[in-house]
Amino acid sequence: MVILFCVFDTASFLADIRMLVTIVCQLYFYLSVLAGYNGTIFAYGQTGSGKTFTVTGGAERYSDRGIIPRTLSYIFGEFQKDNNKVYTTHISYLEIYNECGYDLLDPHHDASKLEDLPKVTIMEDTDQHIHLRNLSLHQANNEEESLNLLFLGDTNRMIAETPMNQASTRSHCIFTIHVSSREPGSATIRRSKLHLVDLAGSERVTKTGVGGQLLTEAKYINLSLTYLEQVIIALAEKNRTHIPYRNSMMTSVLRDSLGGNCMTTMVATLSVDKRNLEESISTCRFAQRVALIKNEATLNEEIDPRLMILRLKKEIQQLKEELAMVTGETRADNLSQEETQKLEEQLNIFLEDTDPEASLDVGADMRKIQHCFQRLKCLVKDLKQCRPDGRIENGPLSPDPNGDDIINTEMKLREILQQRDNEINILVNMLKKEKKRAQDAINQINSVKCGKVTPSSAQSSKELNSSHGSRQLSESGFSSNISTSGSESTFSCRRMAGKMSLGRQEAFEIFRRDCADSVTIEDNKQLLKLSFQHYSILFSD
Repeated sequence: MVILFCVFDTASFLADIRMLVTIVCQLYFYLSVLAGYNGTIFAYGQTGSGKTFTVTGGAERYSDRGIIPRTLSYIFGEFQKDNNKVYTTHISYLEIYNECGYDLLDPHHDASKLEDLPKVTIMEDTDQHIHLRNLSLHQANNEEESLNLLFLGDTNRMIAETPMNQASTRSHCIFTIHVSSREPGSATIRRSKLHLVDLAGSERVTKTGVGGQLLTEAKYINLSLTYLEQVIIALAEKNRTHIPYRNSMMTSVLRDSLGGNCMTTMVATLSVDKRNLEESISTCRFAQRVALIKNEATLNEEIDPRLMILRLKKEIQQLKEELAMVTGETRADNLSQEETQKLEEQLNIFLEDTDPEASLDVGADMRKIQHCFQRLKCLVKDLKQCRPDGRIENGPLSPDPNGDDIINTEMKLREILQQRDNEINILVNMLKKEKKRAQDAINQINSVKCGKVTPSSAQSSKELNSSHGSRQLSESGFSSNISTSGSESTFSCRRMAGKMSLGRQEAFEIFRRDCADSVTIEDNKQLLKLSFQHYSILFSD
């Protein structure tokens, strides 16, 4: 437990208290609230020593803010910086006056006096956890809303004038900030709370000489501070098994802050006037005892009940679906329109999801599973309807058997037609080669007839004789063997010239008739004509 001393000195009090408040706020905000630990800051000292000014601050200047407003400013400032978590803040304000608790933020009552506020009672469960009944929690979404709650609570506080202080707070006040944080999508939530306590000041009745209502208030204040000191002494003794928390409402509420799951800091305020020397010494001794207490702060992390309920409901539904699938329980009725529409939306989301680990969860209902399979089958068929240029036809998703047969037939016919086109091109090239060869032979014969043999004719004669070998040419009973030698070739050509003087056409007919490939060429031409007629009739239909 940390002890901080604040000495009342008019010259340097404001500067020192501002520095002290800044250190305390930063220390507890970063070490406790953000990390998920509970924290407590309470001010202790005699009346008029500056406790309330330290905790709540002054109302005249903005720079005189106390621990509570500066803490709220730090909290919401850090919330805006941290975008990795979702924060929720709630605020409560409890006043303990004459051992009775009152809710200073009650929204359902128009309080003209303290007794008009609802009383707060203490309840304890079997685990010794304290619950405050009738204490309201108010959500604050920003710094402005939280400060408005603080000002509302301060307005309802019990304040009276005493010989020691013109505006003495006659009650203990506990301003609590509840913070919960969790990461988006996570069921783990961290809950922490920060108690900012302004204790009423102790005073000696013999010195102040008060009476009446002020005397009654002083008795309750001193009695509750005595019970607080007893708890501190019991916690400092290691062999003590019983801690008297229940003697006072204040010690019951601050059970976690005193030796429990909390990080606690005490701010001791002193008045250095000679008349207050004994009270200052008593405050220092009390601070020494408090410093001996060791708290065990633990991380307050739990599973969000609402998220846990949703997770358990989903798990129960999955188990029911698995059980129905194992036992073979099926439903015979058809899917409703709403169920079909929902399945279509789930299927579209599944197909558009680029995550390779994405899954389509439709439960164990075989009707839904069959529906999804039918839809996927239709989509696969549509993707197979590709054109030769690579485009995909945008057809209906429902299956159409007749349309598929027509498309398949068309594709086969196109393949056959392409194959026939290739064959026709080959045959045309063969005809062109044969025509050129026959033209060369006719030119050679004409050259021989005229008695002139050019080098090109001789070369053509050699090619013709080498390609056809000893092919025989006969016309009207005349036949001759064409030899590859130069003299025999010339003699044979002269003999053929007499018989082939009827013209170029007759020579070509003789060559075509005696050519070894003439039969094949005629067969291919007939096949080509028949194929062309067949497919012309087919495409015209």
